[in-house]
Amino acid sequence: MKTKIVELLNAQIENMDADEINSLLEIPPKAEMGDFAFPCFKLAKVFRKAPPLIAEDLKDKIGCPEFLSKVECLGGYLNFFVDKSMYAKQIVDKYLLDASYGGSDEGRGKTICIDYSSPNVAKNFHVGHLRTTIIGNSLNKIFTKLGYHVERINHLGDWGTQFGKLIVAYKNWGSKEAVEEKGIEELMRIYVKFHEEAEKDDSLNDEARAWFTKMEHGDAEALSIWKWFREISLKEFMRVYELLGMEFDSFAGESFYNDKMQPVIEELEQKELIQISDGARIVDLEEYNMPPCLITKKDGSSLYATRDIAAAMYRKKTYDFSKCIYVTGLEQKLHFAQWFKVIELMGYDWSKDLIHVPYGLVSLKGGKLSTRKGHVIYAEDILHEAIQKTRRIIEEKNPNIPNKEEVAKQVGIGAILFNDLYNQRIKDVIFDWEKLLNFDGETGPYVQYTYARAASVLRKIGNVPAIYDYSVLSDELSMALLKEIARYPQVISDAAEKLEPFIISRYAVSLAQTFNKFYHDCQINVSDENIKYTRANIVIITKSILKDALSLLGIQCPEQM
Repeated sequence: MKTKIVELLNAQIENMDADEINSLLEIPPKAEMGDFAFPCFKLAKVFRKAPPLIAEDLKDKIGCPEFLSKVECLGGYLNFFVDKSMYAKQIVDKYLLDASYGGSDEGRGKTICIDYSSPNVAKNFHVGHLRTTIIGNSLNKIFTKLGYHVERINHLGDWGTQFGKLIVAYKNWGSKEAVEEKGIEELMRIYVKFHEEAEKDDSLNDEARAWFTKMEHGDAEALSIWKWFREISLKEFMRVYELLGMEFDSFAGESFYNDKMQPVIEELEQKELIQISDGARIVDLEEYNMPPCLITKKDGSSLYATRDIAAAMYRKKTYDFSKCIYVTGLEQKLHFAQWFKVIELMGYDWSKDLIHVPYGLVSLKGGKLSTRKGHVIYAEDILHEAIQKTRRIIEEKNPNIPNKEEVAKQVGIGAILFNDLYNQRIKDVIFDWEKLLNFDGETGPYVQYTYARAASVLRKIGNVPAIYDYSVLSDELSMALLKEIARYPQVISDAAEKLEPFIISRYAVSLAQTFNKFYHDCQINVSDENIKYTRANIVIITKSILKDALSLLGIQCPEQM
C-alpha cells in the first residue's frame, strides 16, 4: 500500500523522486488521521504555495483509487486511508508467501565475520563479558536471517604479558593441587595477589615480561603452563555458553596468530610504515590525529595491535569477508581506529569493511567491574541467580505448569538477554532484578508471556483451518496489529544496517502490547467460525513473529508460563 501511495505522489510531484517521497511518508499517531500521511511543507518553496493548498491540489489530482477508502487534507498533510480489507489481505498474503518472513537474500554469497565474547583465559567469565557475547550473538542471528554466512569468532584473550604475570604468581603463591581443585577461582586469586605484590615490588613486572618473552620464543615450560591454564579456562567458559545456548565456529585466540605476526611486521617495514621510538616499533598516526600505533615493544614482544592486524589479514584471506565486525567496549574505540588506519595505510581497500561495534558498561548497583582488583561478578552466578529467581516467581504464579525447570531457565536467561538488548548498545546496563524479571513491564518475560498467551488461545481452539474473512479485520485494533506485523521486515533490515539489536527488542515489546490490546477487545473463540478462525489465524501469525523476533535476540519462548 505504501508503495502504491508513493507511486501516486511521484506521478504528481516532478521535483521529488520516489525515494525521497518514501522517506517523507509518515504513519500518523492516531488512527483517525489515516494510515499514511504525506507532509507538504517541503514543497512550499517549489510550488510557491502554502502547504495546505498544496495538499488540496494533490488530493484533487490523485482522486481516490480503489485501494484507498478516502483521502483527506489536514493542515499541511495529505492523509491516506487505505481500504482495510485489501490492506489486511496484502499483509497476510505477504506473510503466507514468505517462508522466512522478515528475512531476505541480500546476503547470499557473502560472509560476515563477527568477533565477540573473547574472554581472557585464566580469568573468570565475568558479567562484563556478557555484553559482547549477547550483542555479538544477536548480530549473528540478524545477519543470518538476511541470508549472510556468518563466521562466529571467539577471539580468546589467550596471549600477552598477563600470562607472564600468572606464571610468576603461580610459581610464587600457587600450587598444582590448588589449581586443579579450584580452577579459575584459584587462578583469579593468584592474579589478584600478583598485582597486590607488584605494587610493592616492581621487579615482579619485569619478571612477568621475561616469562611472556619466553612464551613468544617457544620456551617449553612457559608454554606448558600456559596451555594448562587455557584448557582449564575453556572448560569453564563452555558452561556459560551452554547456559546461554550459544555456539561458535572458531575459538582461535590471540595465540593462534603468534606465528603470523612476523610477516605483518616485515610487510610494514617493506612499505616504510615502521618507525623506531625508544626501541619500540610504531606506526606514526599523528597526521590522523591519533597517537602512534605500537607494533612491538622495545624487547621485541608483540602487542594487541600486531595480533589484531595479523588476525584481520588471516580472516580476509580465509573467509573473504564482506564485513568483519568487532564487538567490544567503548573504551577500545581508539585501539580499533588505530589499527584499522594501519591496514588502510598498508594499501588494503578492505580496511573500510572493518567495523568496531562499541557498547557501554555493565554494572550491578552502579559499581564498575574490575578484574585486577578482584571486584568481579561472575556471569555464571548471575545466570543461575536469574533462573532461581524466575523459579520462585513461577512457584507463586503457576506452580503446576509442565517443564517447570526448563521454563525457569528460558525465562530467567531470556530476561538477562532482553535487559541487555533493550536499549542502544552504547548505553550502560545496570542489573535491576525487580525490573528485568517483571512480567508486566517492557521486559523479556512480558514478551514471552504474551507468546504463551497466544499459544494458550490456540490450544483452546484446536485445529485452525485457513479461513480469512478480511472484513473481520477492519476494526482499529486488528488494523493496528496488522500494521505491526507489516513492520517486521523493515525492523530487521534497520537493526542490521545500524548494528543495533535493540531495534528488534523494542519491536517485540510493541508487537506484544498491540497483540494484548487485540486479545482483550477482540474476542477470538466465538461461535461465528469466520470471525473465530480469521482472528485465530492472526494469532498464529503474531505468535510466529514474536518467537522469531525473540530468537534474533537469542531468547527462547516457552509454550506455557
